[in-house]
Amino acid sequence: MAVDKARIEAAVAEILAAIGEDPDRPGLEATPRRVAESYGEFFAGLEVDPVDHLRDTIPVGRHTGELVLLRDIAFRSVCEHHLLPFLGIAHLAYVPNERVVGLGKLPAVVDTIAARPQMQERLTEEIAEALHTGLAPLGVLVVLDAVHGCVTARGSRQTASSTVTMASRGSLSDPVMRAEIMALIGSGR
Repeated sequence: MAVDKARIEAAVAEILAAIGEDPDRPGLEATPRRVAESYGEFFAGLEVDPVDHLRDTIPVGRHTGELVLLRDIAFRSVCEHHLLPFLGIAHLAYVPNERVVGLGKLPAVVDTIAARPQMQERLTEEIAEALHTGLAPLGVLVVLDAVHGCVTARGSRQTASSTVTMASRGSLSDPVMRAEIMALIGSGR
């Protein structure tokens, strides 16, 4: 089911009224439509299988054991607890087995899974699982570093903090391998 923009518009108008605002006043009259459009974009990944982005792989024969690391993939998602955005950077690494994928497909996987109501912890695991399922590599490592609107704008209001999560599969679950990749991620800054 696609995002129901009419229902979102009605709900946003009700929220505006519930906080004591007039949803029809100048400046707010288009807000319900704008929110509905942005929610359509924010949650577009609900109907997409991220593994579909990994279908067109390139056979490489026997693996070389070499690492593929794509750093600094910008992403945005929406926290499922407060419906506030979180913005971050993803780093994806995998050790190919018999096939690789075009590098542009990796950000598409991140974008698809991030375009759902999310928790960063689950987002990290779902990206790792999609890469593991779609590429059948010898190992996968996913590291996300994000700033959460629910932490910066409300509650504790920690504007300088970020959250780092990590998920690994196969050979990249080894702490020594993870440490080497973390050093490579850090060296790009």
